Amino acid sequence: MLSKQKQKDFRSLQMKKYRRETGLFLAEGEKIVEELLRSDIAIEMIVATPGWLSLHPQAAKACRELLETNADELKKISALNTPNQVVAVGKTPLSVTEMKAFEKQLVLALDNLQDPGNLGTIIRIADWFGIGRLVCSEETVEAFSPKVVQASMGSIFRIGIDYVPLNRWIRQYSDHFGYPVYGTFTGGENIYTQDLGFYGLIIMGNESKGISENVRELVNHKLAIPQFQGSGAESLNVSMATAIVCSEFRRRNLQGFIQNGN
Repeated sequence: MLSKQKQKDFRSLQMKKYRRETGLFLAEGEKIVEELLRSDIAIEMIVATPGWLSLHPQAAKACRELLETNADELKKISALNTPNQVVAVGKTPLSVTEMKAFEKQLVLALDNLQDPGNLGTIIRIADWFGIGRLVCSEETVEAFSPKVVQASMGSIFRIGIDYVPLNRWIRQYSDHFGYPVYGTFTGGENIYTQDLGFYGLIIMGNESKGISENVRELVNHKLAIPQFQGSGAESLNVSMATAIVCSEFRRRNLQGFIQNGN
């Protein structure tokens, strides 16, 4: 059974203030916790039903503390409308901002994204397309909030995420590598007709305002996803746009790889 203090501790981690103070985050649900168990992230505690524990004997050795409880108790600490069989507390990974980590990589940068669902989906997209690093402006929504972790479906445990003063960081990145800096704009060049490099930085902007002015000036390759005849849509959701952009980069990279005889 969970003590009232333990219940309070779990519920407090639904708030950003306490996640920052403790350096901990919540992971909830069978899929998310299974992905957490497969990762290198330290797990402080797992609270689960007997049924879940019987199917996951490795959990006992993977965490510092293991508690068995019932579904009613899990409801008291759950951040979901439909509680699952397991909730875990993990240690938030430290950012690794050494520039060498971005060498010969395709990197995503997010400028002031505000919607947790969008961020979680973009993390999942990055994972799918083999983009291992994500750089976020300091104003971007917190990656290890419960909603983002949930929306990422566990991909967050495989992606390196750094929060930086984005304008200054991009300048350092460009000076260090000289790789292209791509950004998506309404008036940009058609992404399907432009040369796209194997390495570089792709910047995606805020849901309503796009890329901010002080970041926009650092983009040297402005791209646009063209709207095709017959479309009545006003715009694309930023996570949809990210998926399209990443897919085109990877398609082009693969095409070049084949043409080079590899």
